[in-house]
Amino acid sequence: MKYFEDEVHNGNWDEVEKYLSGFTKVDDNRYSMKIFFEIRKQKYLEALDKHDRSKAVEILVKDLKVFSSFNEDLFKEITQLLTLENFRENEQLSKYGDTKSARAIMLVELKKLIEANPLFRDKLQFPNLKNSRLRTLINQSLNWQHQLCKNPRPNPDIKTLFVDHSCGQPNGARAPSPASNPLLGSLPKVGGFPPLGAHGPFQPAPAPVPTPLAGWMSNPPAVSHPTVSGSAIGLGSPSISAALKHPRTPTNPSLDYPSADSDHMSKRTRLMGITDETNLPVNVLPVSFPGHSGHNQAFSAPDDLPKTVARTLNQGSSPMSMDFHPIQQTLLLVGTNVGDIGLWEVGSREKLVLKNFKVWNLSACSVSLQAALVKDPGVSVNRVIWSPDGSLFGAAYSRHIVQIYSYHGGDDVRQNVEIDAHVGGVNDLAFSHPNKQLCVITCGDDKTIKVWDATTGVKKYTFEGHEAPVYSVCPHYKENIQFIFSTALDGKIKAWLYDNMGSRVDYEAPGRWCTTMAYSADGTRLFSCGTSKDGESHIVEWNESEGAVKRAYLGFRKRSLGVVQFDTTKNRFLAAGDDFLIKYWDMDNIQLLTSVEADGGLPASPRIRFNKDGALLAVSANDNGIKILANSDGLRLLRTFENLSLDASVSRTPEAAKPTINVLSAAAASNVALAERGAHVGSISTVNGDARSLPDVKPRIGEESNDKSKIWKLTEINEASQCRSLKLPENMRVTKISRLIYTNSGNAILALASNAIHLLWKWQRNERNSSGKATAGVPPQLWQPSSGILMTNDVAETNPEDSVACFALSKNDSYVMSASGGKISLFNMMTFKTMTTFMPPPPAATFLAFHPQDNNIIAIGMDDSTIQIYNVRIDEVKSKLKGHSKRITGLAFSHVLNVLVSSGADAQICVWNSDGWEKQKARYVQLPPGRTSSPQSDTRVQFHHDQIHFLVVHETQLAIYETTKLECVKQWIQRENSAPISHAAFSCDSQLIYASFFDATICVFTASHLRLRCKINPHAYLTSNVHVHPMVIAAHPHEPNQFALGLSDGTVHVLEPLESDGRWGAPPPAENGSTSTVPATPPSTGSGSEQPSQR
Repeated sequence: MKYFEDEVHNGNWDEVEKYLSGFTKVDDNRYSMKIFFEIRKQKYLEALDKHDRSKAVEILVKDLKVFSSFNEDLFKEITQLLTLENFRENEQLSKYGDTKSARAIMLVELKKLIEANPLFRDKLQFPNLKNSRLRTLINQSLNWQHQLCKNPRPNPDIKTLFVDHSCGQPNGARAPSPASNPLLGSLPKVGGFPPLGAHGPFQPAPAPVPTPLAGWMSNPPAVSHPTVSGSAIGLGSPSISAALKHPRTPTNPSLDYPSADSDHMSKRTRLMGITDETNLPVNVLPVSFPGHSGHNQAFSAPDDLPKTVARTLNQGSSPMSMDFHPIQQTLLLVGTNVGDIGLWEVGSREKLVLKNFKVWNLSACSVSLQAALVKDPGVSVNRVIWSPDGSLFGAAYSRHIVQIYSYHGGDDVRQNVEIDAHVGGVNDLAFSHPNKQLCVITCGDDKTIKVWDATTGVKKYTFEGHEAPVYSVCPHYKENIQFIFSTALDGKIKAWLYDNMGSRVDYEAPGRWCTTMAYSADGTRLFSCGTSKDGESHIVEWNESEGAVKRAYLGFRKRSLGVVQFDTTKNRFLAAGDDFLIKYWDMDNIQLLTSVEADGGLPASPRIRFNKDGALLAVSANDNGIKILANSDGLRLLRTFENLSLDASVSRTPEAAKPTINVLSAAAASNVALAERGAHVGSISTVNGDARSLPDVKPRIGEESNDKSKIWKLTEINEASQCRSLKLPENMRVTKISRLIYTNSGNAILALASNAIHLLWKWQRNERNSSGKATAGVPPQLWQPSSGILMTNDVAETNPEDSVACFALSKNDSYVMSASGGKISLFNMMTFKTMTTFMPPPPAATFLAFHPQDNNIIAIGMDDSTIQIYNVRIDEVKSKLKGHSKRITGLAFSHVLNVLVSSGADAQICVWNSDGWEKQKARYVQLPPGRTSSPQSDTRVQFHHDQIHFLVVHETQLAIYETTKLECVKQWIQRENSAPISHAAFSCDSQLIYASFFDATICVFTASHLRLRCKINPHAYLTSNVHVHPMVIAAHPHEPNQFALGLSDGTVHVLEPLESDGRWGAPPPAENGSTSTVPATPPSTGSGSEQPSQR
């Protein structure tokens, strides 16, 4: 630093920049950008002070022009200084002294910026080195190079240091060096500079600075400095993990970095009195709330673990692999040791499907497979697994073959594609979505990993580099980086991207034999379970950024009898089958939490599998058995299903007894776009403007088609005793609820009132509510931070009650973006602090939606009928979409079709391509004859879980549209002179539609054919005021039968069916025995009439 200080004092600016360039470049991060900006600004001001205009212009063009793309206003302001006789006439530079003092002041700020810049960490003082340090480094390097050799010799012959050492030709591509690795991206370029007059200490607090190696890290490091302005460094896609660039297996534990906090989000100051702004940290780390510490609490034996044996099934042969359906979570897929595939409905104990192994097309198989089957026809299933949406499942066999089936509901299982995948056994199978295409990943005894098109069976990639049979694969993605972990029987773990560059990782798993890997449900934590040849078993958590073991769990039998299998659930628990038991661990505690015998009869190392929400656990048992363990939620689910099956069996024929699949889901399954699913979980774009992923959705009870001979009756709920209703604690300052949404975690509800105030209700984990999720059975807390501040939007000069309110919630519940007629505000959900405001009216924002694949992109609907596509990282409107004639009232993205659907007060629906933002189609909502849309009428849109159909909500009707053709496939019309529809939304699994009316009636529809199944009258949840009605309705993100209402009196109510019922009414019979046929004549009854019309 001494040399640097001297050069700054002497004004040797070229040497200053040259010296800095050895450490950082202008666009490395925000700190670097500010450092270079300060230096070049000072150089420019000194030229102006000397009245050397030509020099100043040269500096402006050559040195400062680079910053104009990040802050054009600031560059214009700097340029205008050329027109002044003395730049001190500028108010913000009026305190500029002489050159010497200005350099001294600037140097103070530069030192603070350098100290806070992570690129300078540990580089500010020259370390004390031992005389042998260079020799040590060379030896370490050579040893590491020798470890990477594919054929290492006992006595390597190393002749030079100028090239990497290798004992022989590597088998597979060597990982590219960091210098040439195309995956090493620099940090995204971002805007934001200090003001011209920034000669005093920076006032804002520092920001979390993601490192370029944070792509796969659960907790990106955050650095801070007490006085330095470190604005947020944009929201670009993270670079590839350090684990891929510097694979190693260190012995020292990794450091735990602090997580991001709102107080570390600094503000970006602009010139000439413009309001402070920041780059918007939309996709930052999740936060927790005081009093709700999640799974960090200590539990002796939590009640929400499945420990009770609820079902015992007999498969007929020994189960080798099991998997629950991702949506219908009581459907269990089983593969056995004799090649059988079974499909069970565990609720009713019914075996829906049994498929014996056979090769579908023997002539298309390799000669080696044909010969092997002739010699020994015995085949075992090594793995069965469902695709992410449950429309396909795959089976990997011990002989060459992978078979992919399509599933169409009930016992309708069809052959889809057969793949002669590997020479020898196929040891594992997984589904993934590289490049938005559904693929199957396999691994086998031939030491390879292969990627296949799931629909056609065409091979896409082959990964070679393992030196032993590949035992398991674990595909995953972080942001836009898709990769595959693989393990081999020699204990090696490798990682692959979908390219031909070879493995990015090469390190060893504990046990060094049979190892499987799995992520927690939220994708943030990586675990592996392995058993050595000597029977020593290990479950460990990995530090992905280091390739090192972060935590090793205790409690295994000293010598396990067989290979131990494991699974994860609820982002909280681990389970493994060992020592004739099921053993559970809390992810944050290495000690064994509890173990379960499951009434005995388990093998030494039972195979296990959780269903998606962790309520059920399938366990292999002796004598070809399968035991289903359940927690309280699982028991309730199974009891309800059992009762439904019993009731339905009274009057149904065997044909009618088969469960039917939702019409929309079936249509989606046959759609070409199914193979192009963009994510491993579904996504719901809610009518409140929030695009959220859909993890851990509670299972829906299978609803069988009713026989027409059975009399169906609409369920009406007239009294509070007929359902569970909870009025949330009130805030006296609120008069009307304008917007309402559940947090993605499902443990809180956020409301935006018409007077621009936000309210947050938070449920706590306690004895009455072990899950901590929102429920009508336990009242929540109206939550505020200790500071007592409220999240209040900026409002226009007009009455905020007359403005249109809108908000959107970040995927991790950390931030909410919101507007109430004024500027758009960004709030931190933990501190309620306003992080920034932007886009002052006019025009005013009327709807907000995050892009599902890039949180930097926000679609903003305006009251001038335009849609602005705004990039928060570079603070720029990328596109302005024009097609509506009135204000925008709804926006929804489909990540499958890559489109944005918009709706407006003009009752028009538009479909826009989300790549180039061109308008693809437009259509007006089909209003009933003689009906017109009121001036204040909103048209809302929300995508179905299949991402191909969407719901349209208008005061006159509910409708289901198919996106690609923009055709109305179902329509329910409210009778004229009846109360209009105020709001509606899909349930979290898109099987139901909840609709509210201005007469305070709530109707529940079956989404597949838009027929009414349950009507909730106002007296069931309102006590007295008949003039109150719901303004907005929101569905729980995980519980299909729970929803919340925001009312015109400022209150919020949560409604659920009685526990004994388990659901809202019974599904109505389909007209003519088919859900695809509905009468065309609208009904003539009041609110909630029973019949739809189809266009």
